[in-house]
Amino acid sequence: MGILDSIPHVHAVPSHRPWPRAVVTEAGWQAAIDRLVEGGLTLLGFWGEPTAVHMAMLDGSSAEIAVVTYACPAGTFPSVASRHPPALRLERTIHDLFGLVPDAADDLRPDLRPWLDHDAWGRSYPLSGRNASRDAQPYRFLPAEGEALHQVAVGPVHAGIIEPGHFRFSANGEHVVRLEQWLGYTHKGIESLMQGADLEAAAKLANRTSGDSAVAYAFAFARAAEAALDIQVPRRANYLRALMAELERLANHFGDIGAICNDASFALMHAQTGILRERTLRAADIAFGHRLMMDVVVPGGVARDIAPDGLPALRMLLAEINKVFPRLIELYDNTASLQDRTVTTGVVKADYVRQFGAGGYVGRASGRDFDARRTLAYAPYDHLSFEVPVLDMGDVNARVWIRIREVEQSVELIAQILGLMEPGEIRTAPPAGRGGCEGLALTEAFRGDVLAWLRLDGELRVERCHLRDASWFQWPLLETAIEGNIIADFPLCNKSFNCSYSGADL
Repeated sequence: MGILDSIPHVHAVPSHRPWPRAVVTEAGWQAAIDRLVEGGLTLLGFWGEPTAVHMAMLDGSSAEIAVVTYACPAGTFPSVASRHPPALRLERTIHDLFGLVPDAADDLRPDLRPWLDHDAWGRSYPLSGRNASRDAQPYRFLPAEGEALHQVAVGPVHAGIIEPGHFRFSANGEHVVRLEQWLGYTHKGIESLMQGADLEAAAKLANRTSGDSAVAYAFAFARAAEAALDIQVPRRANYLRALMAELERLANHFGDIGAICNDASFALMHAQTGILRERTLRAADIAFGHRLMMDVVVPGGVARDIAPDGLPALRMLLAEINKVFPRLIELYDNTASLQDRTVTTGVVKADYVRQFGAGGYVGRASGRDFDARRTLAYAPYDHLSFEVPVLDMGDVNARVWIRIREVEQSVELIAQILGLMEPGEIRTAPPAGRGGCEGLALTEAFRGDVLAWLRLDGELRVERCHLRDASWFQWPLLETAIEGNIIADFPLCNKSFNCSYSGADL
């Protein structure tokens, strides 16, 4: 039985691909929330329009996805977050952008504090299509009560070249009782800029949503557009996309492993993995003309083929990784002072990652066996052989080991792709004249699954696009991971998550 078979709905939207979307009644919306609360479904995405809200949900047992839509012409909708906490920040974002108000019983009062709106936009509810205003008030952090508690405010400006975000610690001495985050400082207006953009301009915006995941976002956006337009991508283009995605994963995992060790005062590891990261980026530049491989993945395929000297550069990179990385793994595993800092620090409970649908190394380090490349088996991963590492300790050390094993798998995947690629076309031209079509896609970024949903008009311009980073469902778990640890361990925990600020700020 499909997801929508158990949810009362008014009608299905025929132009939505590859998974179904249906408009539901209030009873259907509440039934969908019930399934989320019961754990039968996982929340994949939650976004708005001026007079409607949408939820994408995953049935993990069948890998089926469905989107439900609730029309709210009166400007209100039944709150999801009041019953299902993973929806909270997305629900607050819907209110910030569209002015739609979540409604709940008095004992489940919705949280209407601004999330993205820092009172710097010059107007309230900018995507609502109407003039409205909200009273600007100082942001109210949640209270923490108890004897001898004090607060420590960190950020939004940090000591280092990193993105801005505010962290408010409530602590007893050095021990953290509560951490509350407030982001939104890198809000770029991606969803507003997308409206009316043609496919080429929109693909460039998707590329730049979170720069360290440029390929993953471009991949997700392209696949959503291709689903909407019902077009097939050439075989060679699919392999080139996966090749870039795995290079991106390698570069970021090398950077993260080293940075985690550096935060534990083990600079040697940081230096050595930094060299591997730099050489990965240089190989990407040789092969695809850009260190971050921006603007190469486009709807219909890829904008350019691999350069003639790209193949030997990539084979040389794999040889160096195979030579150097095993020694670094041994160094990490046999350094007792490093293990003292990472083992049992920042534990995320398995129940939390299941409830929040946390992907990537955060979820897999705490036992959630989900990887969009395998579970959804999109091309070309449906023809590639790889393993998805899963651990259950849930601490900083487990998140490091997931990265280590994924580096090994990415090296093997790149070698497979280089052996399988054959000459051929690299792009299918998008067809004209298919208006009102919608597409949804998920791709596996180095952090976890990235979601892209869009609607195109008859001129192949974007009417509405929503991009969801894996970090939306990981940031809240960082708050739970630091509880009971000391403040000095926060940089270590934070780096082991390495959530995206920009990807969550839109």
